[in-house]
Amino acid sequence: MSAVIAIATVELRRFLRDKSNIFFVFVFPLMLILLLGSQFGAGSGQARVAIAGPASELSRALTAELQSAGVAVSTTGADAARSDLSRGRTDVGVFLDNSDAEAFDAGRPTELDVVMSSQSSALTVMQQVRTAVLAAGLERSQLAALTGAGIPAERARTALDQAAGQIAVPTVEIVNTNDVAQEFRGLGRFDLGASQQLLLFVFLSSLTGAATLIQARRFGVVGRVMSAPVSSGQIVAGQALGRFAIASVQGGFIMAGTALLFGVDWGNLWLSVLVLVIFCAVSAAAAMTVGSVMDNDTAAAGVGVGGGLVLGGLGGCMVPPEFFPEALAAVSFATPHRWAYEAFAAIQRRDGTLADILPQLGVLAGMAAALLLLGTWLLRRSLNRAL
Repeated sequence: MSAVIAIATVELRRFLRDKSNIFFVFVFPLMLILLLGSQFGAGSGQARVAIAGPASELSRALTAELQSAGVAVSTTGADAARSDLSRGRTDVGVFLDNSDAEAFDAGRPTELDVVMSSQSSALTVMQQVRTAVLAAGLERSQLAALTGAGIPAERARTALDQAAGQIAVPTVEIVNTNDVAQEFRGLGRFDLGASQQLLLFVFLSSLTGAATLIQARRFGVVGRVMSAPVSSGQIVAGQALGRFAIASVQGGFIMAGTALLFGVDWGNLWLSVLVLVIFCAVSAAAAMTVGSVMDNDTAAAGVGVGGGLVLGGLGGCMVPPEFFPEALAAVSFATPHRWAYEAFAAIQRRDGTLADILPQLGVLAGMAAALLLLGTWLLRRSLNRAL
């Protein structure tokens, strides 16, 4: 075990020595998630309005009107509402203050501050907010007219409620039967892209690290290490442990960064971390397989980038597999990305439990074990031929 840890430590030192890794491993993924989320982020499928301000009759009236129209309403502070608007987690923000509430209670005209997000659905939600404001204002005007005529406020309110109950208001119910729309319902703007880019970059960074094993073989480091009581399996395990540590740190950084900067909801955090850890093991084992079968580190870097992008695209890291043709969707299950994608989807979108993602975790663990064994066998085979 000490030999495995020593080899992993050397791998980590070599990684940290290259300063360009800091950008491509930690900074670039977050930049890409921001770009993709800003341009193509998925909406939740439900209208969302944030009402910021003190509790009052005005806020309660608007909340009741909007909720009756099927709008998801959240009551929050002004700063939190602006943050949700900027991150695409709400469509429209309504900002109230004490003067607005006093004017509404007195039956005077009230000017509200309303801000739309950049979501494509924001215009539709804004119309719903206008309708809710008009309805709340009409009810307040009717109450003011009755009380102005000398009718007590309680009797006036009861009469209005009875009149509203006797009127059959026509309603329109829109049911979306599109399975894809239902699948992505409830996702924030950056939620989908964050999980996709997490899988893409963790696997991509791991594959490009296969060059270190090739260099160790070419420079005779592996041969000298094996002259000591160290087996090829220990060498592969040590190299894989180093790549696993790097991939885990990168994946954890992406998860934490997207949650803090973009408000990404990873669902059950412990289950998401478990999926990440097993996927990192698959990525590290795949890197060791490539490093054992190839002899040229430059070519291995190209294969790592190209293969990582192809497998990532096929596994749903660029276009969600829900949009794949049936045949391509079936083929995508040959990649570890698709199994990890399905696990994250179950956790983020459907509040999945450990039992729900056990099949995906089992397949990923099997892939990691198979690739690690294959890498060990290929390393032994490669040592018998000249580099």
